Amino acid sequence: MPLRHDMRRGALMMLGATACFALMGVFVKLLSARLSFLELMFFRNLLSLPVVLAAGLGTGALLRTRRLGGHALRALSGMMGMGCAFLALTLLPLAEQTALNYTQPLFIILLSIPWLGERPGVMRWAAVGIGFLGVLVIAAGQGAGAWAGGPAAGYAIAALGGFFGALSTMLVRQLSATEPSTTIVLWQALMMTGMSALGLPFVWVTPGWGELGLLLAMGLVGGVGQVLNTEAFASAQASSLGPYTYSGLLWAGLLGWLVWGEAPGAAMLAGSALIVGAGFLVLRGEFGRGKA
Repeated sequence: MPLRHDMRRGALMMLGATACFALMGVFVKLLSARLSFLELMFFRNLLSLPVVLAAGLGTGALLRTRRLGGHALRALSGMMGMGCAFLALTLLPLAEQTALNYTQPLFIILLSIPWLGERPGVMRWAAVGIGFLGVLVIAAGQGAGAWAGGPAAGYAIAALGGFFGALSTMLVRQLSATEPSTTIVLWQALMMTGMSALGLPFVWVTPGWGELGLLLAMGLVGGVGQVLNTEAFASAQASSLGPYTYSGLLWAGLLGWLVWGEAPGAAMLAGSALIVGAGFLVLRGEFGRGKA
């Protein structure tokens, strides 16, 4: 199966995926007051299976594969990335965790050169640089000065999640050369559900009815986001999509305002403008290259 490269489709898929993941972050934070992040990871993976199965049945692609080892590596990197993200969400505000997680595009650029043989041009490097500047502006506005005395472990864990997220992206891009995206996501969901179940005996707390509703919503939204994320990276080059992954900051700011009354400040608005500008810069470059 040849690699596709549809920048517009990839960008739209990524925007939808980041919206789903930001909403999932809200559910994680609400649930983490009583449930362990390990238990939340299990339910997130288990309850996403119906979404993934529905997507697979719609395309006829299920579990047929000759690259079981590749799927296992993808699931392991996904588990590490999810663990870092969920744990960081229990330690940090949503906007801060989201901002620090966006070290991922930097790792993507670094990994895509030796791993995928991609050679990002000047425009892509500039766009990623502008987008990361926007991340720094937002992070500073959310209390970067608290690094000295704040929850340092949470910041480190969130940044480490960016690395594992980038590694997962590289594995998805590699697998998508021969595997349908729904097959990749289905194997990931099955393997990660099994992996996350291993820790349940040590952390289990029986959820109440309200918590069960939030867990269901978390799993379904996470499943949709994973399908969209995999489709995005199967549709366009990883380095091209880097700036679009930053859109999660916009969703996190909006949801933080709606759920916790955290109105976006000047730093959030300025950083968002830089991030959106970076996305338009990449898209303009892709259109120009297509016309040429």
